Amino acid sequence: MADEGDVELVLEETREAMDKTVQSFRKELTRVRTGRASTNLLDGVSVDYFGTPTPLNQLANVTAPDARLIVISPYDKSASAAIEKAIQKSDLGVTPSNDGSVIRISIPPLTEERRKDLVRQVRKMAEEHKVGVREGRRDAIAMLKDLEGDGLSKDDRHRAEKSVQDLTDGFVAKVDTLTAEKEKEVLEV
Repeated sequence: MADEGDVELVLEETREAMDKTVQSFRKELTRVRTGRASTNLLDGVSVDYFGTPTPLNQLANVTAPDARLIVISPYDKSASAAIEKAIQKSDLGVTPSNDGSVIRISIPPLTEERRKDLVRQVRKMAEEHKVGVREGRRDAIAMLKDLEGDGLSKDDRHRAEKSVQDLTDGFVAKVDTLTAEKEKEVLEV
């Protein structure tokens, strides 16, 4: 026999799933390049270090001393060439310069066209994550229908579905807010 506790469990699972989707979106946004240098830009870069793909931040100290420069200081100087190669192979659109001890990446200012491309990319990512939030809603409603089959009243199910819809609207609004903030950051000259 289904009861309020089961409904609360469904709502909590749904909230957690939607929150994970928003957190994933937030993390992906840090990888979108803006006009400023950010060490987050290199978070997705993996370096082939002695045959093993290794995250760049485990092989080197990555800093952004000013708004147009990222400096990478490898812990093992022999890894410099591999780090430089990994950055060139990434789709970041930057060219590293290696002087043997440190690797510097100069961040050029974004062109207007590139800014618009990045805004389109951010909007596409936002839409994908909104779909993820809506999938959480769909799964929750399916679970509520199953609970109705196990004895949950129709009125309780409808109230729970309204709560699920409120959750969905809240998380979609969070995605929209993050999107607007990132667009503003990208378009800022």
